[in-house]
Amino acid sequence: MLNTVLGTKQGMKQIFTREGVRLSVTVVQGGPNVVTYLRTQDKDGYWAVQLGFGSRRMKTIKKPVLGHLKKGLVHTTLEEPQKYPRFLKEVRILSTEETTLQLGDRISPTDVLKAGDIVQVTGVSKGKGFAGGVKRWGFHGGPKTHGQSDRHRAPGSIGQATTPGRVYKGKKMAGRMGSDQKTIKNLVVLSVLETGEIELSGPVPGSRGSFLQIKKIGEVKTPYELVSTRRDTDTDTETEEKSEVVGGKEA
Repeated sequence: MLNTVLGTKQGMKQIFTREGVRLSVTVVQGGPNVVTYLRTQDKDGYWAVQLGFGSRRMKTIKKPVLGHLKKGLVHTTLEEPQKYPRFLKEVRILSTEETTLQLGDRISPTDVLKAGDIVQVTGVSKGKGFAGGVKRWGFHGGPKTHGQSDRHRAPGSIGQATTPGRVYKGKKMAGRMGSDQKTIKNLVVLSVLETGEIELSGPVPGSRGSFLQIKKIGEVKTPYELVSTRRDTDTDTETEEKSEVVGGKEA
C-alpha cells in the first residue's frame, strides 16, 4: 500500500471555517507520479518503489541516471518522449505482500490522499545565507545602555579560559542558516483535485517550486467545516459556495 506522494510547492492562500476561523493553506502540485524502479523482498530485502515527478530534458541528465530511467522506458508524458522525471524518491511499501505496481505506472494524488487525511510534509527550508546569533538562534544580544554602542547583536562569551582553552564543538554561533531538510507533521488535507493540486492546512518548508514529499500518517477525528469561495472571472467578484466538511460528508 503506497502512502506517499511527491509534489512541488505552488504558494499559499487562506480559507475560512463555518465558525469564522481563518486557516492558512498551502497549495501543492502533486501529480502525476511515475514508477521508475521497483525493489522486491527477494532481491533487496524489502518492498519499495522509486517515484519520479516533474519534467526535465534528456540532455540535462547524467548518463548513469539516464540509463537507469531508460531501463524502465519511463517518460513523464507520452507526447514528449525526450523528457524524463526531474525528481526521484524511493518510497517504502507498507504491505509485506507483492505490489501490483509496474514500471511506468502513473499514480495520481487522488489514488493516495483524500480530504481529511493527516500528513507529514518533508522539504528543504529556504536558505538565508550567513546569519548571526540573534537571527539564527534567538540570542537576546547585549545591553542597550551604558556605552554599549556596538554590542547589541554580539554573541557574548563563547567559552572558558585556560581550561579547556578552546570552544566546544556544537556551540551556538553565527553561521549558515536555512537550506536544511525539515519535516512538518500533523497537517490536514483540505482537498485533492483531479488536476493533482493538494490543499494543506498550514505552511510547509521551501520556496515556490521546491520539491516536497507528502506522507499520509492518519485521519482526522473532528472534521473541518469549510466555507469555500470562487472568483467569477467575468465580474471579478467572489461568490460563496456551499460549505463542505473535510473528513466527513458534505453539509
